[in-house]
Order: sequence, then structure tokens, then C-alpha cells
Amino acid sequence: MWAKEALGAIADLLFVPVVVGLIGVVIWTMVAVGLFLRSFAGRARGRRPARDRYRAAIDAALTGNAHDDELAAEEVVARAESDAARSLNSVRFAIRVGPSLGLMGTLIPMATALSGLARGDLQVLASNMVIAFSSTVVGLAVGVVAYLVAMVREGWARADLDAVRFHAERALRREEA
Repeated sequence: MWAKEALGAIADLLFVPVVVGLIGVVIWTMVAVGLFLRSFAGRARGRRPARDRYRAAIDAALTGNAHDDELAAEEVVARAESDAARSLNSVRFAIRVGPSLGLMGTLIPMATALSGLARGDLQVLASNMVIAFSSTVVGLAVGVVAYLVAMVREGWARADLDAVRFHAERALRREEA
């Protein structure tokens, strides 16, 4: 009996942080969508700042010494890959955390709802079921939106990294000639 009460108390304590976290992830997702739309509009106009920044870094790193130039170009390409992965990690975070918080936000009030059902208190049942299902919908929506943003941004990152790699190769060949 004490284990049930202890776990119930822990779950009840987690409910407010879960809801706050879910609301925070929703806000973060809206900001991420805004930034994504801004990037989308910029790319539609031909602006690709990451690609251009790393191309310029490769050009600046070339000294005329073939061995040093190759290492410098590889370092810039590695930095571009690392930065691309890091920028995608934030979106991948929401893909996992949104549905997880939604599930937690579903299960915690379900215990209270079932307890209300056992007592015959339909008002408690109904209000907690609304919270439970709303949490599920919000968590899944965050996951879907974040997944779509990540999918497109991964494609952009691959294209930009390919362009940076090709630029490095061309720049090194120019230096050799």
C-alpha cells in the first residue's frame, strides 16, 4: 500500500513540471518554426549563410603550402559538419521530448480520473480526461512539427556540407595548379 501512495505522490509532484515543460517545448517549437520559415525564405532568395561562411573560411585558411592547406580545409569541413549536427540536435530534442512529456501529461491525470470514476465523481473524471488527452495531442503535435522541420533542415545541411566539401576540393586543386 505504501508503494502505491509513494509512487502516486511522486507522479503528482511531477505533473506541474511536466505541464510547464510541455508548454515550454511548445513555445520553443513555435520559435523554431519561425526561424525555419525565415531560413526557408532566405534560401528561396538564394541566401545560404552557413555555406558561404565556411567557403570563406576555407579560402582564408589557404596559405599556399599544400600540406597545411589540406589540413586547414579538412578542419573547416569538420567544423561545418560539427556545427550542422549541433544545430540539428536542438530540433531532434523536441522530436523526442514533446511526445514523452505529452505521454507523461496523459498518464498522470489518468490516475486521478480513474480514482474519480471509482468514487463516481464524473466531474473529476471528465476534467482529468480532458487534460490527459490534450497533453497527448500537444506532445504529438510538437513531435510531428519538430520532425518535419528536422527533415527539411537535414536536407539543407547535407546540401550545404556537400557544397563546402566541393569548394574545399576545388580550392585545393587551384592551389596545386
